[in-house]
This record gives sequence, structure tokens and C-alpha cells, in this order.
Amino acid sequence: MTFFRHTAPALALVLAACGGQSQQQGAGAPGGAGGQQAAPPPVSFIVVQQQAVPLTSELPGRLSPYESSDVRPQVNGIILERLFTEGDMVRQGQPLYRIDAAPYRAAVASARAALTRAQATIANSEALARRYGELVKINAISKQDYENALASAAQARADVAAQRAALATAEIDLARTTIRAPISGRIGRSIYTTGALVSASQANALTTIQRLDPIYVDIQQSSADVLKLRQAIMAGQVAKDGNARVGLKLEDGNDYGAQGTLRFADVTVDPATGSQIIRALFPNPNALLLPGMFVRAHLVEGTQQKAMVVPQRAVSRDERGNPVVLVVGAENKIEPRPIQTSRTAGDSWIVTGGLKPGDKVIVEGAMMLRPGMPVTPQPWNPNAKPAQGQPGAAAPAQGK
Repeated sequence: MTFFRHTAPALALVLAACGGQSQQQGAGAPGGAGGQQAAPPPVSFIVVQQQAVPLTSELPGRLSPYESSDVRPQVNGIILERLFTEGDMVRQGQPLYRIDAAPYRAAVASARAALTRAQATIANSEALARRYGELVKINAISKQDYENALASAAQARADVAAQRAALATAEIDLARTTIRAPISGRIGRSIYTTGALVSASQANALTTIQRLDPIYVDIQQSSADVLKLRQAIMAGQVAKDGNARVGLKLEDGNDYGAQGTLRFADVTVDPATGSQIIRALFPNPNALLLPGMFVRAHLVEGTQQKAMVVPQRAVSRDERGNPVVLVVGAENKIEPRPIQTSRTAGDSWIVTGGLKPGDKVIVEGAMMLRPGMPVTPQPWNPNAKPAQGQPGAAAPAQGK
């Protein structure tokens, strides 16, 4: 017992000394074992450069036929026969319907007989006028009788002209009993069937023919965007594409494949929507595009020269919602940089202020870093997969 009383304090002092020495060694080894300092974390960057960037917009649109014609009767009568198959292609001038022509054939015969009678009358009137002309020279008849004979002959000639016009009208009405296609295209369903009574003044069309190859796409674009683009073109900031190209995305999200051409922009603005109609023309040989379909059009509006772009993944927002990027500054330290953007171009932002050519914008690896921290910069490879624990987008700048 006496031995333990004397040795216990000494053992406690030895253990305390060993523990203190261990703590001092741990505190004096920065960066881990061996006293080596950790290397700055790697980040991937792009070098900002000026380049020509095509300006594109994705806008809603509706398909409309290149040509459309309502087939209507121009005479009254009963439909005796329908001469086409609904949904088929028809050519211009092709017979579509036959209307009962008996009354119109009778009208033609009556007009022809009236013309013959008028022609016979004119021969008699002109002969009488010639005889009276000889008699008036020898004062055998009065001048009044001669003038009456001349007036009768002129009236007879006018009657002949009127009867010729009446005959032509009757023949036109007879020809219109066969209703023909006014244009070539695909014909729709027939609203009227055989035996239906139709008239020239009816409101409903018999059927509709539409030419679908090529086909129009009516695109709606905000008038404010159109104005902004025109001002940029006038200022020389954007080069107008003389052969503007238009792409098309269908209702199922797939690309149409063929490209269209821009034809014109409407000269008026819809006051209800504040938009203008831009019309583009697309080939449609397989009739895949149908009138009334909803599509998304990719419109190439022009090319902005000397534009600076940064990937969208490199841009974050501060607490006020303003765009910010992180750049590699002096001594490879992170610097937050507020920027101004105008619009997107593909998966990038077009930068209008805050950056200059040659700046190194961080794209990957800065999620957990803070401004002022040193980093190891390396060029960004868009095809490389980000390392584990390093998200692809840059972190918002929160200050030191």
C-alpha cells in the first residue's frame, strides 16, 4: 500500500507529459502527417472570346395551307352525281359535282332562238333604211321617216348584241352545272350528297380543296422582340441573314427534318396579343404537316458579331437575382464578377457587360469554394464527366 501511494503521482506526471507532447506534435503538422500543406482544389475554366453567334428564337406557330379554296355552286339545282373520292388529290379543272342541267339547256335553246329572231329583224330593218336613204334624196319621203328607219335598224343591231350576250350567259350557266376544281390539291369531305338542293347564294361550301405542298407556318413573335431586333440591326450590332432559315419541331417533340425559309412579317401588330405574324414556307412532300397543327419554330433571326458567350452552367444568381460568374483572378484566386446578359444562344448566355476577352470563367469545381480562395485552374472539357463531389455548376458568390 505504501508503494502505490508514492508511485501514483509520478505515473500521472509521466502520462501528462506524454499527452502534451503528442498534442504539440499534432498542432505543429499543418495539412496532415509529415507537415505537408494541401494543394489548392482544381477548377475548370473557359477563356472568354469574341465570336459570331447566330441569334435563334423558339416560337409557337400554326400550320396553314399554301392555297385553300371553298368549292361552291354558281347555279341553282339538284346534285345528280359526285365525281371524286373524299381525301384524294384533285387537279385544277377536274369535275367534282354534276347539277341537273335540263333547265339550263332549255335556257340556252331559248337564247339561241331569240338571237336568230333578232338577226332576221336586223336584216329587214337595214334593208328598209337603205331604201329610205335613196328615196329621201329625191324627196319621195320625209326626213322623219328616213330617220325612223335608221333608228329601227340601230335598235335591231342592239337587239342582236343583247341576244348574243343572253346566249353566252345561258351557255355559262349550263357549263357551271358541272362544278370543277378551282385549284389542285387535296380535297376534303363533301358536305352535300347526291340529291341535295344547292343554290348560288348559299353560305356553306360543298367541300374544300387545300394545297399542302409547300405549306405555311404562321409564327407569333412579340412586337417588342421584333423592335429590339430591328434596332440592333440598324445599329450594326446584328447582321441580318439574307437567307433566313427556320427549323420546325412537331407536336410530339421531334424535329421535322427539312428546313423552311422566311417569307415575310406582317405589317400590323395584333392589339389583343401584342404580337406579329411571321410566315415561313416549308416543303411537305409526304403531307406530314396538316393545316391547324401546332408546332414550335426555330427562327434564325441574324448573327451578332463580336459576341461573348459563357455556358449557362457557369452563371449563378446573387441574393437579388442578378447574374454572377466566378473568374480565376490574380494568383489563381477566385473572384466573383457581376455580369449583364441579353439572351441565350443554345446552352450559353450572351454577355453584354461585366466580362472582357481573355477572362477565365470557372465552369466546374467551384461549388464549395469561397471568393479569395486559391485554386488550380485547368481548361474545361465539356465531354469530361465531373469528378465525384464536384458538381458541374459554379456556386453563387456569397462574399468573403
